[in-house]
Parts: sequence; C-alpha cells; structure tokens
Amino acid sequence: MLDATLKTQLKAYLERVTQPIEIVASLDDGAKSQELHDLLREIASLSNLIALREDGSDARRPSFSLNRPGADISLRFAGIPMGHEFTSLVLALLQVGGHPSKASAELIEQIASLKGEFSFESYFSLSCQNCPDVVQALNLMAVLNPNVRHVAIDGALFQAEVEARQVMAVPSVYLNGEVFGQGRMGLEEIVAKLDTGASDRQAEKLNAKDAFDVLVVGGGPAGAAAAIYAARKGIRTGVAAERFGGQVLDTMAIENFISVQETEGPKLAMALEEHVKQYDVDIMNLQRADVLVPGTDGGLHEVRMASGATLKAKTVILATGARWREMNVPGEQQYRNRGVAYCPHCDGPLFKGKRVAVIGGGNSGVEAAIDLAGIVAHVTLIEFDSQLRADAVLQRKLHSLANVTVITSALTTEVLGDGQKVNGLRYKDRTSDALHDVALEGIFVQIGLLPNTDWLKGTVELSPRGEIIVDARGQTNIPGVFAAGDVTTVPFKQIVIAVGEGAKASLAAFDHLIRTSAPA
Repeated sequence: MLDATLKTQLKAYLERVTQPIEIVASLDDGAKSQELHDLLREIASLSNLIALREDGSDARRPSFSLNRPGADISLRFAGIPMGHEFTSLVLALLQVGGHPSKASAELIEQIASLKGEFSFESYFSLSCQNCPDVVQALNLMAVLNPNVRHVAIDGALFQAEVEARQVMAVPSVYLNGEVFGQGRMGLEEIVAKLDTGASDRQAEKLNAKDAFDVLVVGGGPAGAAAAIYAARKGIRTGVAAERFGGQVLDTMAIENFISVQETEGPKLAMALEEHVKQYDVDIMNLQRADVLVPGTDGGLHEVRMASGATLKAKTVILATGARWREMNVPGEQQYRNRGVAYCPHCDGPLFKGKRVAVIGGGNSGVEAAIDLAGIVAHVTLIEFDSQLRADAVLQRKLHSLANVTVITSALTTEVLGDGQKVNGLRYKDRTSDALHDVALEGIFVQIGLLPNTDWLKGTVELSPRGEIIVDARGQTNIPGVFAAGDVTTVPFKQIVIAVGEGAKASLAAFDHLIRTSAPA
C-alpha cells in the first residue's frame, strides 16, 4: 500500500505519538477489506505504540476505529483513507496518540465544554480537496470531547448508503441522523454552529477592537498579499474573511504559480495563511461583510458584518473574490447538491457509472468533462457558443474520448428532476430554437465566476459585470477604499495576478495614510 518514501515519512510522524493507540478493523472477504488490512498492518508495524485488532463488529465493512486504551474516543473511518484523506488519517493517529493539536487553546476549551450528544457522519470522496477540512475537524472534536462521535465514510465505496440518503455532493455531514451541512467547513465554523452563543460573543469582541490602519476584507491570495505588505510597514492591520483561502480552496491542480512547479489549492491556501500569521496581523475568520459605510471628511470607514459586528479602519482593501457563476434556470436551486454540482473533483466519484452533463466549453468545462469521463458512464458537454473556447490541447483530448458527446450552440433552459434528484436537462438549439431533453443524473456547472460585490451595490462604483472599478493603484471611487483580485475590473483572473494586485493595493493604502494622517 505505502511506498518506501511514504512509509519513511509516516514512521517519522508516528515518533511523535506518546500514548498507545488501538486500531480495531471491521473486515469482510472483499478485495477492499484486504486492501485496508494491508494498510493497517503496515501502519501498526511502524510504531510500538500501535496495536491492530481484527475483531471489529461494525456493520460498515471495510472500516476501522481509532482509540486510546482507557479513553473514550469514538473515531472511525469507513473506507480506505488514501488520496486527500491520507493526511486526515495521519492527523487522527497523532491526536489519538496524544500529540497536541495546533488549534488555539480557546477553541480547544470551547470544544471540550460542548454539552449534549453529537453523533456525526461525514461523507467524502478521495478526490475531494474540500473534504479533509471537515473530516479532520470532526476527528479532532471526537478526540477532545467524549460526547462527540464521528465516522468518516467514503461515498464511492458505500454507494448503496449514499443513494439511500441521496447524498449527491461532498463533503456532506449528518448530525444525529439529520443533515448538518454540505461543503467545506472548518473547525471554527462547525463549533460555532453547535455553540449557539459563540457568534454573539465573537461580535462583542470585534466591536471592542480599536480602529485599524488597514482593514483587508477577504482572505484569498489578494487579501493575504495585502495583509503581509501592510503589516511589514508596521501599521495596525486586520483581515476579516469568511473563509481564509477563498476560491483557491476549490482549485485542484496549480501549475502556473511562479516558483512553485506544482501544488494544490488547499495547500497553497494553508501556506498563505501561515505566511500572514508570521506577522502582527489580526485575523478574524468566519466574518462575512454585509455593509460598507464610507467615512466622511476623512473619517473612519466602517465595515458591518453579518454577525452584527462592526470594524473601523482608516483605509479598507476589498478583496472578496468571486464565486461560481450559476445558470439561473428553473430547477437549478431546487436540485442544488441533489444532482446539480459545481466541483467535479469533489463530487465526480458520487456519479460513478452514471450519465452527467458539463455546462461550459471553456478550459474549466473541458477539463471537468475529461476528468469525469474516466469515472462516469457518459458525459454530455453543452456550450452556448458555436464552438468550444478551451485550449486546443484540451479539445483534442476531449474529442478522443468515446464516452463524451459535445453539443454547441445550446442554451440550457431547465434542470429536470423527480422532486428528489436530477433526472434530466432541457436545452434549446440556438440555430433552430428546437427544445431537446437529455436524460442524466448529474449536472456540473462550469461557466465562470461572479464577483462577490452584492453587498457593495450603492457604495463603490461597479462595472456592468458587477466588478469593482479600480485605477492603476487599486483605488476605488471612494478615497481610502481600495480593491484587489478577482473582485475588480483588472483583467485575467489568475492567482499570481491577484497576489500582485493585493500587494499594490496595500502599498497604495499606505501611501494614502502617510499623505492624509499619521498611522496609529
């Protein structure tokens, strides 16, 4: 299972284990059980503190639990946690084995103090880059609080269970048998949903903060660069972000970030956050901006959050990024996460052997179709234009695949379903106006990005596309308010461009400060 390099690395990690670990496997005679058995035997052989038992009685097979003898920890993996989830397995081993978490002492205490019974089930896919955050957060909670139980389930391996529950997007989390949430969720976000008073307490803390010299709204590449450049000037800097990393967290392979030959979105997002933390920056996570109130006569700007908190600053840098553009057709919202999806890497394995459509003929759409063709029975790619817009090399690869149909000059008009899940798609042939139905089980929307500026309408000047209009220095039409990254009119939405624009906006904000007032 593990090659020599990976085994050496894992052995080094397991040297940090200080307390005994018991692995209890529940297996059957299948090939996957044998595969898991081999993996667990290899892991147990790497540390004298790890013991493997094979007498588990869990109904989900193959699966295994991790526990510390004498402790009350309920943590289980149903499936074989390789791919993106191998890191989740390693962290679980370390934490069950007594190695401390990197979570803040305040958050750890908050988790340990949760009252009630919390039985979590999370469904993941091995190719999902968003799933490890959820799995690792729930695993840590199970280690820290005996009232929390967690089983992480490979949806591709337990398809009958997935279909019975109609899980059509990962990560999907159930709490005590009921849907708790879907999509990426960090530890802080999960705890905040359980601890109902946490939001109010956090808002009180934010309201009490002194005004910032520079307040960055958004934690993607542009926001991270802006925060670093501001902090290096020695001025009071804050970052308010709904989720640190932004759209990068939903990006799979990154091969064009200069000096980094290849990485993945979540890894880059983590590196950005760790870099920001090296400086004196006040990072405020889980904060969604709701209203911008510009300062008058050189006064302080205010940013009001959805949580009820209000932050004040001499200058503001807007770096709220963009989100997936939706089709805005009947049925899309009704069947969102019930067949309508936006992340082929995450949700593709749930449609193994089924028929799906990809909407969009740009690079993202064609790449999605190519990836899905290796998993599903058939892919129908639908493009509005008369020809695909993807790079030629991608188009050649796409046309070489036998289970892909390409339809151009087609306008998707409706998502069809049976009331529970998607069962088809309707499109109009733009050359004849004829309507056609395609029978399928999944629809992956890949038609570009939409700037996150709904909350700014009526304050800063926006383009017809909803982007923040900026000048060469990143300045908006409001003095002291700057913007950077995918949310702006700057062309070419690329990570490397967003980083540069964030740095530029930060330098411009500092220049504005020294010309108009002394920094705090």
